[in-house]
Amino acid sequence: MITMTDMRQDHGIDWYEKAGPNSSDDDLLFILVTFGKCVYWVNGCKFILGKGEALILPGHLPYYGKSIPTLFHTKYVIHCHKTCTNHALPLLNTGQPLLIKLGCYDMLHERIKSVYYQWTERPSYYALMADCLLTEAMIYINQEWDKGAVSCDKEKHVEHMKQYIQNHYREKVTKEELGDAIRKTPNYAATLLREVTRQTISEHVHTQRIKTAIYMLTESRLTIREISEYVGYSDVSYFHRIFKRLTGCSPSEFLDERSSIV
Repeated sequence: MITMTDMRQDHGIDWYEKAGPNSSDDDLLFILVTFGKCVYWVNGCKFILGKGEALILPGHLPYYGKSIPTLFHTKYVIHCHKTCTNHALPLLNTGQPLLIKLGCYDMLHERIKSVYYQWTERPSYYALMADCLLTEAMIYINQEWDKGAVSCDKEKHVEHMKQYIQNHYREKVTKEELGDAIRKTPNYAATLLREVTRQTISEHVHTQRIKTAIYMLTESRLTIREISEYVGYSDVSYFHRIFKRLTGCSPSEFLDERSSIV
């Protein structure tokens, strides 16, 4: 298990941070960039982090980091403490800074957003839930790290498929269509997408639909049924089930955040 001690979300173009070594080798800093770029210096080494990249820093290493001039960035920063995972997760036991480009970024981003919700909103048992979600995320990252970096060709194919899904998520997306998009067989396309991102085609489609639905729930005047149909769900009860599964909330809860001037 990994125990969280603090979490924040940074955004802007004027961020700067400096920290000395921590007395405990079991303390860790986890950074996930979700937009733009920023830079860290650790032990004289420069790490430039972009969207979809994570940096894991052992607590005994001093560091400083800052925004890149004129570049806006957003990131999650989690301070945590290793407990029984010291040997179970080799990723956390290297003693060195690790920069990882995440093939399964979309899935991990959703996990970390859930961690942030637990940590900031503090529902019942929030600390335990946040620790469990973060530990799960670290397991996925360690599994990806074990496999090594994804080849440039595979990464390019996956990005093409993700872009295709983003452009066609309101429709039914099939492995045949993705195979055509990258000029590979349907089975190869579906297997590669799952292997790199840890999500199936349908999971990617659901994720994109719910992202759009969340935006429309807060920024439009459409009803839940109208939004459900727009993003591709003809059955509004099915839309409710998928929405609840992915966000932990019902669509109606997001309506409360809708601006009165929309």
